[in-house]
Amino acid sequence: MTLFLLTFFLLYGSLHLYAFLRARAAFAFSTTTGIFIAGLMLVMTISPIIIRFSEKAGSELFARLMSYVGYTWMGIIFLFVSFSILIDVYRLCVAAGGSVLGKDLTYLSFTGRYAVLLPLVISIMIALYGFFEAVNIRTEKLTIWSHKIPPDVNRVRIAQISDVHLGLIVRESRLERILSEIERAEPDILVSTGDLVDGQIDNLSGLAAMFREINPRFGKYAITGNHEFYAGLEQSMWFTEQAGFTMLRGERVDIQNILTIAGVDDPQANSFGLYRGGTEKEVLADLPDNRFVLLLKHRPLIDESSRGLFDLQLSGHVHRGQIFPFSIITGLYYETQSGLAQLSDGSSLYVSRGSGTWGPPIRFLSPPEVTVIDLVRADE
Repeated sequence: MTLFLLTFFLLYGSLHLYAFLRARAAFAFSTTTGIFIAGLMLVMTISPIIIRFSEKAGSELFARLMSYVGYTWMGIIFLFVSFSILIDVYRLCVAAGGSVLGKDLTYLSFTGRYAVLLPLVISIMIALYGFFEAVNIRTEKLTIWSHKIPPDVNRVRIAQISDVHLGLIVRESRLERILSEIERAEPDILVSTGDLVDGQIDNLSGLAAMFREINPRFGKYAITGNHEFYAGLEQSMWFTEQAGFTMLRGERVDIQNILTIAGVDDPQANSFGLYRGGTEKEVLADLPDNRFVLLLKHRPLIDESSRGLFDLQLSGHVHRGQIFPFSIITGLYYETQSGLAQLSDGSSLYVSRGSGTWGPPIRFLSPPEVTVIDLVRADE
């Protein structure tokens, strides 16, 4: 956890330093103005700490206000730096082209101020759009055909939510939209594939009551994500169980004679010494070959030792980057960032884009989703 925080603040501080140096070079502001801007940037850099301590002190209204300001700024500064780097690359290409051709091509480039103002305006416009995309919950539907579904079962419908991040920002109105999509689907099973709660978890009892209104006939099941451990496992478990979910931590449950659902802890549990249950392979071992096995696993990584032991893995975690172009970075690590992937052993992996937001209440080219999966009997 300490390493994560140090890495996060080092990277986040670097974004602010880059933006500050770009602005100072373009506008040549005075020392007094520079100190003022640097002070504001410092406050924004440590805003996650300010938010957490404010909530712990009981100042929830201030914490929520600071969350919107601080995390929205986080999204804007990321977008600003991303587009500024693109402009820097473009200016470098123009300069190099002029040098090679022996011509003055500066008229094709941007002046110092425009090189700052243009990415800033674009970033603010994207952030404004991103607010609306973040609350526009979509239902993604897919059908999985399997001969392992019993012949007397017409269809089993599973609704998946992931990465809701209930806390200071994702509250009643956003949750109501998510639950409306679930109710409309009329699922037989509801699963949460981690990060149901965020780092701030106080005063969420009303949200748990909203979840209790959803009662699929075969139950609700959840697993831990990394944020369940950041928020405090005991509190996270309490909320999830109050919401009516059965937690699967290195455990599995048989749904009548239809399918088996297995769930494993997020690897973040190891950092806290709280991992429970056996290995993924041990959890999936000794199941009948004709039983459909659904694996709930927060991160969309395939454990080579458990290949062939499950039919469908449901994951989340990546948010598909949440704000483009961050998806380019996450794509370097996760082969499947969202959607359905067919694995070489005949099983499948589905990765949700997530139903809420982490940090900035913004999504860009990665709309939130509720996933509806129909398991349908297929002939041999």
